Amino acid sequence: MIKYLSESDIRAKFITPSVIKAGWNENYQIKREVPITAGRIYVKGKLHARGKKKVPDYVLYYKQDIPVAVIEAKDNNHSVQDGIQQALTYAGLLDVPVAISSNGEGFYIHDKTNTSQIEKSVSLDEFPSPDELWSIYKRYKGIDTVEAEKIIDEDYYIDPVKELRYFQKVAVNRTVEAVAKGQQRILLVMATGTGKTLTAFQIIWRLWK
Repeated sequence: MIKYLSESDIRAKFITPSVIKAGWNENYQIKREVPITAGRIYVKGKLHARGKKKVPDYVLYYKQDIPVAVIEAKDNNHSVQDGIQQALTYAGLLDVPVAISSNGEGFYIHDKTNTSQIEKSVSLDEFPSPDELWSIYKRYKGIDTVEAEKIIDEDYYIDPVKELRYFQKVAVNRTVEAVAKGQQRILLVMATGTGKTLTAFQIIWRLWK
């Protein structure tokens, strides 16, 4: 591989083609540079500043608003696994089981559900398909029946004006998944101004459908 290729080059020349080749739909399953948070606010006396934004290079969705993996890209002066800690941070925030790092030479995959081999390296031609990552997601969430899968597979209401924030999507998905597994009592705790009404509406919509 040519030295030096920037992170943008790595994404365009190696990561995106490999992901698409594995069967991921460019139009609705692959999202790039997804903003999660604007950065923590630090206050000291009368001064304040924002920390670094959290923006994964890629978020992969099995379907609308149900993420299953994140990918963090690095330029090829880094090793293939150098982005895995960032990817794990993003995966934790989005509540997904798979974090992936790449420098364009291959992929380093962390699978939270795999107790025998949590991390492994694969070639550019071995990127997991949507069905493979969906199976990992269902195992991570404890979705093990056809009936439960049908419930979590229901679409969100598409609002052309207002999109749910990442933590609202996590709340909706976790609640729907809990119902799908037969849980009878569920308590959602959300602070003032965090969109409880919008979150509740999406839960009701998906369960009603």
